[in-house]
Amino acid sequence: MARFIDLSHDIVAGMTTYPGLPVPHITTHVSREESGERLGSGASFHIGRIDMVANTGTYLDSPWHFHEDGVDLAGLALERLAGLPLTVVRRAAQAPEGIGRDSLPSGSVAGHAVLFHTGWDRHWGTDAYGIGAPYLTADLVAALLDRGPALVGIDSVNVDDVADGNRPAHSRLLGHGIPIVEHMTNLAAVPDGGCRFFAIPAKVRGFGTFPVRAFAMCD
Repeated sequence: MARFIDLSHDIVAGMTTYPGLPVPHITTHVSREESGERLGSGASFHIGRIDMVANTGTYLDSPWHFHEDGVDLAGLALERLAGLPLTVVRRAAQAPEGIGRDSLPSGSVAGHAVLFHTGWDRHWGTDAYGIGAPYLTADLVAALLDRGPALVGIDSVNVDDVADGNRPAHSRLLGHGIPIVEHMTNLAAVPDGGCRFFAIPAKVRGFGTFPVRAFAMCD
């Protein structure tokens, strides 16, 4: 039977995803007590309310996030998001912050979800998460574009160096129609072969990013 590995952070009221962005507020819109009184039958339900920016938790960037003429969340093809062959690229713990092209495996990654396992998720929820985080270098991005992945992800604060205003990874990957998943977790649990990747956001028009339940399905 297939084994499922969750690669997403929980979304919790008051949590910080990206330093400087507002935290989510999770409240009750209709309580069980209120609904029970309305129904008068012994049954009840709960309707929640969440106020958050789109870049909360583990989320996916569509091309529209950086390119006005790119597809938004509603325009993404499911074949770019679900059932993708999975390649995990593992970064050595003491490696430089910038991940270079020599990290890529020699085999084909065409049509794959290429996920960069850096271990930076160990800092999730702390001030250290946003400082000195691993990122993809422009040279690595060029190598990826030559090899045609369907999707790229990372368990770090950003695929780009946050000090680089050019944002080459976002600009170029999204410019070539390759979605990005950031703030992943638990990539250490994913085996090196025999897995497929899924990360489906809500189908929102005029939106470039949204949280996902990212997971691997492994043989």
